[in-house]
Amino acid sequence: MTMRLAAAVVVMVVVAAAAMSVEAELSVDYYKKSCPGVENVVRYHVAKALKANRKEGAALVRLIFHDCFVRGCDASVLLDPTAENPHTEKTAPINIGLAAFELIDEIKAAVEERCPGVVSCADIVIYAARDASILLSNGHVHFDVLAGRLDGRVSRAADAQRDLPDSTFTISELIRNFRRKNFTIEELVILSGAHAVGVGHCSSLRARLTAPPEQILPGYRSLLAGKCAAGEDPIVPNNVRDEDPAAVAATIPSFLPKLRKFEFLDNSYYHNNLARIVTFNSDWQLLTEKKARGHVHEYADNGTLWDEDFSDALVKLSKLPLPPKAKGEIRRHCRRVNTHHY
Repeated sequence: MTMRLAAAVVVMVVVAAAAMSVEAELSVDYYKKSCPGVENVVRYHVAKALKANRKEGAALVRLIFHDCFVRGCDASVLLDPTAENPHTEKTAPINIGLAAFELIDEIKAAVEERCPGVVSCADIVIYAARDASILLSNGHVHFDVLAGRLDGRVSRAADAQRDLPDSTFTISELIRNFRRKNFTIEELVILSGAHAVGVGHCSSLRARLTAPPEQILPGYRSLLAGKCAAGEDPIVPNNVRDEDPAAVAATIPSFLPKLRKFEFLDNSYYHNNLARIVTFNSDWQLLTEKKARGHVHEYADNGTLWDEDFSDALVKLSKLPLPPKAKGEIRRHCRRVNTHHY
């Protein structure tokens, strides 16, 4: 082995070891020296996107959950399918409707221009979700992002199907699913509150169209049935307060005064749940277990508490690590792994 090659091997080993050490030691000021101002860059692009289309915010909040709950927070959900791996996480049926990938690309490009090869896509996903949460909640949801993650090189649809909770789950299945990631019943209820924003596909809520009145308000069931009959797999707002006024007037006219002009991340999900006007079976299931039901009432009564607890739950979610012995890197492009290692 030549001296030059030996030196190169040593450098790669040192960089890899340092990277794995960094992965285990997340910190708030991780990029203070290596990429100062990176959070300002992310914040600018998120704010610009939400000003143009507020729905991008809900998509970013959804991304953090769908990434971190599978193989930890490693941006594996961003990887596009390839000939070698045609079934990445984003192709999984349970990930139907995931969005904001182009916005993450835009942010990554801006960050790469500023600090090439320094900031992981995984950290960008967390920063963007945090900034979207702040904007959607008018500042009520906020937290400091711990950074220093690596991007994963593995992405499998089967892992997403196995790890992510399905909208058809019973309360027992939901509790088991969250417990596997070390989340409590209370945290299950807290994170479910993110359904105050965003949209869902009719294929994810078919069971609600035949649910009995004690599980869903008949007028809301009629509204969903009408929406879902309009195409092969239409989308509907997760929050009835963001529904089309004409559809609400035709099915639950008494709800018209509660409609809102903009998507807003707040505790309205819990009020809707108690009124049996939530979208998914998994939402309604929270009322079928004593502890979960108690927390639904708690957050319906105290929106400020939910803001604080949701912020804490996102921090805990953002700390979910890569699997043991998983290899990480700083991707040059978020949609594909690097051809060569650093």
